[in-house]
Amino acid sequence: MFPISAALLDAMVLALVSREETYGYKITQDIQTAAHVSESTLYPVLRRLQKNGALETFDRAYLGRNRRYYRITEEGRSMLMQYRIDWALHKTQVDSVLLDAASIERREDQ
Repeated sequence: MFPISAALLDAMVLALVSREETYGYKITQDIQTAAHVSESTLYPVLRRLQKNGALETFDRAYLGRNRRYYRITEEGRSMLMQYRIDWALHKTQVDSVLLDAASIERREDQ
């Protein structure tokens, strides 16, 4: 497994939250389908994205207690768009080294 950089983790969190308003535990579960990330790693990411203006929070009652939800802001959407552009370029560059030309052509034809 390859390590996940802070920027990639930020991008993944923003992508998930852009799909729906959601809470920390669910974000962790969703990210764990692609990478091993613990809750203790994720919550500082959520706080940093909130502090940077990419996410905002609100509380919603759930089973008699409040659950903190996250939603993406316009600033977060702009960041996510740039992360997607950067990721596409990075992926193309890595693929050009890691994969042979025939493999890349077969993948693009599918």
